[in-house]
Amino acid sequence: MTDLDYMQKALEQARLAADRDEVPVGAIVVCRDRIIARAHNLTETLHDVTAHAEMQAITAAADALGGKYLDQCTLYVTVEPCVMCAGAIGWAQLGRLVYGAPDPKRGYSAYAPQALHPKTEVCGGVLETECAALMKDFFRRKR
Repeated sequence: MTDLDYMQKALEQARLAADRDEVPVGAIVVCRDRIIARAHNLTETLHDVTAHAEMQAITAAADALGGKYLDQCTLYVTVEPCVMCAGAIGWAQLGRLVYGAPDPKRGYSAYAPQALHPKTEVCGGVLETECAALMKDFFRRKR
């Protein structure tokens, strides 16, 4: 599968979040061409500001692998991670980060561009239009 295929899987998770009235961010973790974790935002459901899709996916992936380091893994997330999530991605020593839409208001690259592990490869803008549209539609409905 390609980055586009995996991002489609992350978008499926984001749609699940929207169906639950959560901010529609979805994430998956891939290790050795296998999806080992799927997650979406759960901040409203869990009443927990830290329950972002990335945090949920990192926890599930670490559990699946039986270890805290994800250096052989790729995280696909529909929106650029925030500073909190970037910190967790850094601590997990994630091998690769692929995100869809940039987040100029809260994305890590504007506030903490050094938060990721130095060896983490980053690829942004994968299915950016689709990822951004999902967020815009969600917030338009909220207003």
